[in-house]
Amino acid sequence: MKRTANAVWSGNLKEGEGKITTQSKVLKDSQYCFNSRFGEGKSTNPDELLAAAHSGCFAMALSMILGKEGFTPDSLNVTSTITIDADKLEITSSDLVLKAKIPNISQDKFMECANAAKDGCPVSKALSIKITLEATLVN
Repeated sequence: MKRTANAVWSGNLKEGEGKITTQSKVLKDSQYCFNSRFGEGKSTNPDELLAAAHSGCFAMALSMILGKEGFTPDSLNVTSTITIDADKLEITSSDLVLKAKIPNISQDKFMECANAAKDGCPVSKALSIKITLEATLVN
């Protein structure tokens, strides 16, 4: 299985702009620019797209792992925060925060499953950066 996305950039780094389109067309000519990545611009940027991919992939992986263990989550609320060192132009970490509602699971089993998802989701495996996880069971 292969997935694609396309980016078109015009102009120099600071004043130029680009458009991103995904295969599904969920993003279609979505604008991105220097200010949206390194400032407070209102368009998307590669880092938030990576954060979306990581949080979504982690949630799906955790759901699969929980299912194999006999648990069905009521909700898995995952936020990924991608940190970029702007001076080095280097993404340094993805920090996952999970708030999960899972009936009848122990804290130990929950953490075992959550850590397995952190290490095993395809996006985590593709990243060569520090990945942290803060996981909380909620009622």
